[in-house]
Amino acid sequence: MPQTYLMLLWHMHQPFYKDLAQNRYALPWVRLHALKDYFGMVAMLRDFPTVHMTFNMVPSLVTQIQDYARETAVERDYEVAFKPVVELTEGDRRFLLESAFQLNHENLLNRYPRFRELWDKSQTNNRATAARLFSVHDLLDLQALSQLAWFDEIYLESDPQIKKLVEQERGYSEDDKSMLHSKEVEIFKRVLGEYKAASERGQIEISTSPFYHPILPLLCDSNIALESHPGVRLPRHHFQHPEDARDQLQAAVKLHQEVFGNKPRGLWPSEGSVSDEVLSLAAEEGFEWAATDEGVLGLSRQLDLSRRSDGTVVGGAELYRPHVFSSDGHRISMLFRDHQLSDLVGFVYSRMDPHAAAADLHRRIKAAGNSTAGKPAVVSVILDGENAWEYYPKNGREFLKSFYGLLASDPELKAVTATEALKVTDPGLLTHVRPGSWINANFDVWIGADEDNRAWDLLWEARDFYAQHTSKAKKKTAQLAQQELWIAEGSDWCWWYGPEHSSANDEDFDLLYRTHLSNLYRMLGGLPTDALAQPIKRPSTTALNVSPTGLIQPRIDGVVTNYFEWLGAGLYRPDPRFGAMHGASGVWEALYYGFSRQSFFLRLDLTPAFLKAEPEFQVRVNVEDNCHAHIHASIAPTGVVGLNVWKDDQLLPVTQALGDRLQVAFQRIFELRMDFSLMGYDPHKQIRFQVSIWANELPLEVIPQEDWLSLGLTDELISW
Repeated sequence: MPQTYLMLLWHMHQPFYKDLAQNRYALPWVRLHALKDYFGMVAMLRDFPTVHMTFNMVPSLVTQIQDYARETAVERDYEVAFKPVVELTEGDRRFLLESAFQLNHENLLNRYPRFRELWDKSQTNNRATAARLFSVHDLLDLQALSQLAWFDEIYLESDPQIKKLVEQERGYSEDDKSMLHSKEVEIFKRVLGEYKAASERGQIEISTSPFYHPILPLLCDSNIALESHPGVRLPRHHFQHPEDARDQLQAAVKLHQEVFGNKPRGLWPSEGSVSDEVLSLAAEEGFEWAATDEGVLGLSRQLDLSRRSDGTVVGGAELYRPHVFSSDGHRISMLFRDHQLSDLVGFVYSRMDPHAAAADLHRRIKAAGNSTAGKPAVVSVILDGENAWEYYPKNGREFLKSFYGLLASDPELKAVTATEALKVTDPGLLTHVRPGSWINANFDVWIGADEDNRAWDLLWEARDFYAQHTSKAKKKTAQLAQQELWIAEGSDWCWWYGPEHSSANDEDFDLLYRTHLSNLYRMLGGLPTDALAQPIKRPSTTALNVSPTGLIQPRIDGVVTNYFEWLGAGLYRPDPRFGAMHGASGVWEALYYGFSRQSFFLRLDLTPAFLKAEPEFQVRVNVEDNCHAHIHASIAPTGVVGLNVWKDDQLLPVTQALGDRLQVAFQRIFELRMDFSLMGYDPHKQIRFQVSIWANELPLEVIPQEDWLSLGLTDELISW
């Protein structure tokens, strides 16, 4: 068996939450992930000295961690969490009840019974009433537990003071909170030093990204989106500032040298976004390697990268070796992430026993390594280093330790840094890359939707104002204005604009983006435009229908295992102006739909009010192509209690004829998978479907009310 090398890269990033003009953080996620992820992810490697890997530290994250370590960060969540209870205002109490529970309930909140008890109490009344009903002891416990829930496993298992607080369970005091605060600061101060130490002992390589995490190809030329998605709608203004891309790369290198003591060799372009221009620019700035997704390689080389049943990959000889991009005298090495393996870690293994998941990943990596016809294989697994772990029990530490242990004990599989990976086999050659990102090998998440394009136009106008007025400003003011511009160029704002993503903090992100642009105008002596006073992210006032953007493979279990398992699905949301039939308003919240190469998937999210009012109901799904499928699922509080399926007008015996080609589940949401083979559908054509909700033999809702939803099972989504 040829030697297989694993190049594992953890990407550490959060948006830039600080308003530079007000010197305040709008959201707490850097602080909380510093407690839970940034320290422990690298510190745990001391137990596995032969396991090497790469960490990508985004400069804007590094500066925020430094702010907290210096105790100069000002953040309302932080203040309210540690403010003496007797000094909490009514507004503080409401804010605490809103912010303290914004975390994964299954693995973080439910880990502490008293925390769960407080959550249940907060739900018995509206927030204002609940805040008044919380006693002093309730508030103290809520403040303490909302912090303990985010603490790293290393501290939870080994720090005597933290262990004592966990064992205490309730009855926390102001002194306990004071100690918790000191422990948080202790972690902040240790984070960056732990990465530097691991780098100095040769166990990790630290790479970087452009300073404020912009989508570099779009920053250089927003029209490049047309090459990866012909026909995509572009903003009114053509944004084209490669000089900003270069400046953000240079600033990233400068900070990296200051913090970690050397120049970074490697670059993870934000969201894996690359183009010929970006790679040439990175090479000019001295980067030796960059990484992106296998989809970019597949489209650039017209490769079939499909998986065989034995775990090997068609085209794996190209996927599992480095390449050299060479154009006009510029050369830079490239690594391409295994999309499937990376997504398994990010979105799937959290649902499995951690040791079984680790063994499965270990087996799949070795199987993938057999794709290279006897030559050494470099398998690249690249993903976020913090966001997945909320969905794992005990923050994923059992999974990671089990996996790292398997790596350390297997002589046929060696974990290496990115730079080490470049030396183990002969590279391929690329003279052109198809522009794209790690999501569907295009830029659709960040440009093309109305909200995205409006954000780009506002950025263009602010950039134009900056160019005209920065030379007249004092040096320090001009530097601050430049920082505000760079921050606004970051990818995170348009991640949340458009129909693909939403969170409880949509309004906060929207306001913060417009604040950064407004600050730029003010710093340079101008007035923010009227458009910056208007929210970009708007509540939908009509039915929203977004087509699928990628293949999906969700688990059909009736619960939201994690948000990402439906990433790439189509989304249909109701028009709130129209109530449901027969007066049963507010029946459903969202309908997700999509497909894999073999199956059609559907997910229906029903409102809590409806589920309480109608514990027994029926979901009916009609699908049409060259034949008609009618699926009637009867639902009770225990789940699916009845299932009838018709093909055309023929009732099929469910248990015999269907086998495993149809799955239906309900616990908190309704989910369905139907194989195309069941109905004889052609996976290269178009089907249409309709969903209805019935109770007491009456139709409460038909989705969509106006007609049918269409789903094109096109080659565009399934080609690679």
